[in-house]
Amino acid sequence: MKILISNDDGYLAPGLLALADAMSAIAEILVVAPDSNRSGSSNSLTLDRPLSLTRAANGFYFVNGTPSDCVHIALTGPLGFVPDLIVSGINNGQNMGDDTLYSGTVAAATEGYLFGIPAIAFSQVRSGWAELDSAALIARELVERRFDALPSPYLLNVNIPNLPRAAIKGILPTRLGKRHMSEPVIRASDPHGREIFWIGPTGAEREAGEGTDFHATANGFVSITPLQIDLTHASQLAILRQDLA
Repeated sequence: MKILISNDDGYLAPGLLALADAMSAIAEILVVAPDSNRSGSSNSLTLDRPLSLTRAANGFYFVNGTPSDCVHIALTGPLGFVPDLIVSGINNGQNMGDDTLYSGTVAAATEGYLFGIPAIAFSQVRSGWAELDSAALIARELVERRFDALPSPYLLNVNIPNLPRAAIKGILPTRLGKRHMSEPVIRASDPHGREIFWIGPTGAEREAGEGTDFHATANGFVSITPLQIDLTHASQLAILRQDLA
């Protein structure tokens, strides 16, 4: 089995190192990750400048671009590695609900999915890397399940509570929850006195009932959500067909 590994926290992130170590025990791996933290980059590709691919001392490759750039280059560039699976993470913080739209971690997995390769994104619920060894062990257990019953390719979003493995209650299939609107931007000034803005924190959970990723992880379970890419609003499409007939 061959596994391509990426992330959005950068090629030196503890979560990536833990995930690579866990995957190397069960597969041949290739790691291609951003040169620095690219959190929140979503599915963006870098089209306004050239990209470089560099091999680090530990054998990982890093790219001066986004997570999607990394997977795109790994699959179409000079490395000649054809993976059976793509894994992304382990992210330093949750990617649940609406946050998946912005997540570079999920985007790296999505890029592989768009190439027809099964992909799994892994995140810890809280930032700070607490119980990272437990998260890496769960990631390996999930990869070893293979999910052969799912149509291939599949795209799975996994969020893992920061708990010891023995304290994890189980793994629950979930749907994405929803959040309230984000908090207002944070206003500040640069050294020249010009007004600048920082994007504010995410909003509170709005839909977090039983069956959602928020509910599962809050109750000590690993959340695993199957994702799809089709953005077509089917019911509105039917209305438009009637109106335009």
